Amino acid sequence: MSITYYPFAPNTLTNFTFTPTFSGTQYVVIVKWSPFGVRWLVQVYTLSGTLVVSKPMQPSPEDYDINLIEGYIDGASLVYREASDTFEVNT
Repeated sequence: MSITYYPFAPNTLTNFTFTPTFSGTQYVVIVKWSPFGVRWLVQVYTLSGTLVVSKPMQPSPEDYDINLIEGYIDGASLVYREASDTFEVNT
């Protein structure tokens, strides 16, 4: 498994977007601020624009991984580390 890091630059006025590869397929990840839920939302789309998953962003502690795409994309993980403001993509 290899890990790719994406530094998160939070901004409540604009969405944060990156294009990771999970299990050999490229996706678009959009992180947006929800003023209604007062939290960040993570949305994963296929390149054709189909929504795969949309859920609140839950940070992982340094010693435990909370996979934000578990049950949606097999063979990969998307983890957010709040301490370093970084997304980790494991493929």
